[in-house]
Amino acid sequence: MAQVTLAEALALPAFRRAAPRVVAGRAGLERPIRWVHATERVDVGELLRSGDLVLTMGTGLPPDSDQEGLRAFVQDLAEVESVGLVVELGGRWDAELPPALVDACEALSVPLIVLANETRFAALAQEIGERVVDEQLAELRDAQRVHETFTELSFGQAGPAEILEAVQRLAGGPVVVENAQHRPLDYLAGSEDMSGFLDGWPARSKRVAVSGRTGWDEGNGWLVTRLGSTEQIWGRLVIGSPTPPSQRLIAVAERAAAALALHRLHDRDRGNLMRRTHQEILNGLQTDPDSPEVLRRCELAGFPARRRRFLGLVVRPRITGHPQADPDELAAAIVRGAHALRVPALVCEAERDLRVLISVTPSANADAIADRLGSRLAQQHDVIVAVGRVVPDRTGIARTMMEAGQVADAAPQARRVLDPDVHRLEDLHLRGLLALFGEDERLQLFVDRELSPLKDHDRAEGARTDLLAALRALLRHPASKTDAAASLHLSRAAFYDRLAKIEDVLGVDLDDPDVRVSLHVALVADELFSRAEN
Repeated sequence: MAQVTLAEALALPAFRRAAPRVVAGRAGLERPIRWVHATERVDVGELLRSGDLVLTMGTGLPPDSDQEGLRAFVQDLAEVESVGLVVELGGRWDAELPPALVDACEALSVPLIVLANETRFAALAQEIGERVVDEQLAELRDAQRVHETFTELSFGQAGPAEILEAVQRLAGGPVVVENAQHRPLDYLAGSEDMSGFLDGWPARSKRVAVSGRTGWDEGNGWLVTRLGSTEQIWGRLVIGSPTPPSQRLIAVAERAAAALALHRLHDRDRGNLMRRTHQEILNGLQTDPDSPEVLRRCELAGFPARRRRFLGLVVRPRITGHPQADPDELAAAIVRGAHALRVPALVCEAERDLRVLISVTPSANADAIADRLGSRLAQQHDVIVAVGRVVPDRTGIARTMMEAGQVADAAPQARRVLDPDVHRLEDLHLRGLLALFGEDERLQLFVDRELSPLKDHDRAEGARTDLLAALRALLRHPASKTDAAASLHLSRAAFYDRLAKIEDVLGVDLDDPDVRVSLHVALVADELFSRAEN
């Protein structure tokens, strides 16, 4: 809403000529003026509304000796939230106002201004009115500009980059789109130096909660708008706003959120259709790579399949107990990443995975491309990126995709400090070897033979003695039984009792290196089997 504050009004030419002086209630000078009333009535409170400014010469006010009457007059102004009282000297009072009037205005935070020079109240009211109208016209022009900008973007089905560029242009500050996990997806810096704007972003953003769809966080200086419905929030739009945002900036944020939601809806439809198409093409390339129909569909999809090398990837959200990335959002991130690297890619969904096949020229470094793509994804999403080996032609596509799936199955669920962004068979060591066996029946028999006695014992004893967990802790901390006991929150004595029980149940010596290796292999294989079942 267009506003002219009392402080701004006092700076207008007509007021300056009247030589205004604030004698009380200075703290209220930033209140906006809604209207101006010139009156000598003592019962003016009946005519006023919130934001009205009163101009008077004081001739109708109670006598100076009637202190209660003067206080009651100011009380009426405060109760209707009048923006202030302006008194022209020379009519009733020549130099000083009654102390009772001044004290009441100060006590009730009603700004009191005296005008030393004679002036026409009509000129003051006209100048304030014209200023308000000018502000309103400017606001309407701004609103029309915002409306036209986002209407044009919507009709053009603009993407996030174009929408954010429009927001930055209209807002003049930095703009961030983050996902539901508070990780920045897109960022545009403002016109001023905003270095450090993204520092510590996830932690800072998690602490910011706004009521309603849009709100301002004073601590960070952020205008935050929810992206998505109340039931399904997929992210937030954040605009840098060090001072309280104007209605225009709030309108920009909410129109931008609507445009992003519309794009997401269109993109979801396009993405679902694209992934279905890519799934059919990938299936064809794996089962009949030389089929003329499959090659024709590759050409139509813009995926080069002749005289190219190929590399398969599997992208799988980690199971961490936290909300997982939305599959549509993750697929869109893969498509954007491949586009940025200028590498043709098929992207499709299979169960909980996103499967990706990239096509490269014979001279390109396919592994380096996969590493760059994996790093981009790991910065935005908590995922496992698994890669097969590069194959020299279409006949190897089924193999590279299968290997990528095996690597995804074998990769550790919990991300460790030294883990690479992209996993390959050679990075997984024992896990990689066991993944190559898949669900081989002989490996399953080996696992059962090694671990079944412990599983049977744990089932019989319940939670009293978890021998399988004790064995796992021992093998994960081979150099220190103290650390192994601490990982289970057990005393050394209690942990040693469980190790003795394991030796008794299995009939083995846990200090025998061959026994330890055998049990370690069985535990890793059992973990892989359990994950495959889930």
